[in-house]
Amino acid sequence: EETKEGVRILRIALDAMGGDYAPLETVKGAIEAINENKKIKVILVGKERLIREELLKYSYDKDRIEIKNATEVIEMDEKVSPTQAVRSKKDSSMNVALQLVKDGDATACISAGNTGALMTASQLKLKRIKGVLRPAITTVFPANNNKHIVLLDAGANANCKPEYLDQFATMANEYAKVLLNVDKPKIALLNIGEEDGKGNELTKAAFYLLKENPNIDFYGN
Repeated sequence: EETKEGVRILRIALDAMGGDYAPLETVKGAIEAINENKKIKVILVGKERLIREELLKYSYDKDRIEIKNATEVIEMDEKVSPTQAVRSKKDSSMNVALQLVKDGDATACISAGNTGALMTASQLKLKRIKGVLRPAITTVFPANNNKHIVLLDAGANANCKPEYLDQFATMANEYAKVLLNVDKPKIALLNIGEEDGKGNELTKAAFYLLKENPNIDFYGN
């Protein structure tokens, strides 16, 4: 979507019912986001009545906030598996938000809801990029001298193989280049020591793959 001036506007689908104190905090965050960034619109996905009640608290640009009703919520403490929750609650705020991305009605989806359900729903609706073996959760930490540390995986996978870690490094490399404007990111393997031979069989095998990966600048452990 573009403005009359030709500025590209990103449409963000926000799971307004996901996370602690939703929709109170999610609506508040959406208002803060559009005030800080003039190049985004936010689609609040969730129970419309509750969302509208929260919006009444704020003065905001109504052209940059939309509401998409969703009648169900995937709770943080679902008694069924993430897959069952996603499949049984088809009209959940999380499912509907991801569907907007799939249909091209949103550029991206943000949710602070049930992590397992989000990973499952994302793979079912959006699929993985061709060649990617496993998805990963990324966390960005502030570092010294106004720099950042990109950490992944941060909880999407309980068990990993060396080739997964190798791919995570490549994905983190691209993330840092595109989103953090780092020309040549340094990649390191989080391990129990900095010597090459440290770690268990997983980290030893991953170290070798990372060292041979031509797409990254591997720093070591």
